[in-house]
Amino acid sequence: MDSKYKSMRRWISFIGHLTIILVLTSFGTITFNNKPVEVPNALKSEPNQDFDVAQAEISANESYNSPTIYLKKSFIGFREALAFKESQGDYSAVNTLGYMGKYQFGKGTLRMMGVHDTFEFINNPKLQEQVFKLNVARNKWILRRDIKRFVGKRINGTVISESGIVAAAHLAGAGNVKKYLRSYGQEDFEDAYGSNVAYYIKKFAHYDISSIKAENNPQV
Repeated sequence: MDSKYKSMRRWISFIGHLTIILVLTSFGTITFNNKPVEVPNALKSEPNQDFDVAQAEISANESYNSPTIYLKKSFIGFREALAFKESQGDYSAVNTLGYMGKYQFGKGTLRMMGVHDTFEFINNPKLQEQVFKLNVARNKWILRRDIKRFVGKRINGTVISESGIVAAAHLAGAGNVKKYLRSYGQEDFEDAYGSNVAYYIKKFAHYDISSIKAENNPQV
């Protein structure tokens, strides 16, 4: 009886320790006999990947398709969040309407920037990044008066910001953003996939994009 009782106690103790380990795996490490014990990767819970917006910086030592994640409201955060919305950050993406690259530029916008070889563009990440910066500078110039007039005001429940205005211009063109702002949200633009100016102004609000200066007719 004593041996059976001791055996049962050992099993209860083992099950108890196993239960504690399973409960604490989400913390990455546990303490056992006053010593920290690393939980095996197979037992760790998966990190939460459900970010509202993806914000990332591409390190000079990494490939363009392997961004290092930073949770900051910087220009780089703005750029990568917008890219994620447009193409999930895929430099080779071409949508059903022919918009190309990580930021989904159309041929007309590329020609304005001095890019005429779309094959080169789709295969050149550095060129795509350059064009994106130039387009931000261009939209800042076109919308400079509206940025000055409307930033800080509230339209349709959203506080207007410079980054929201510039993101909306990327979607709809500067002219449609002017219509939205000057009509105080009564005139909106919606693209073929259902995204509109109001949504972009809200989704990409309050990033610091001051590092990019307004420029009239920038060219590659």
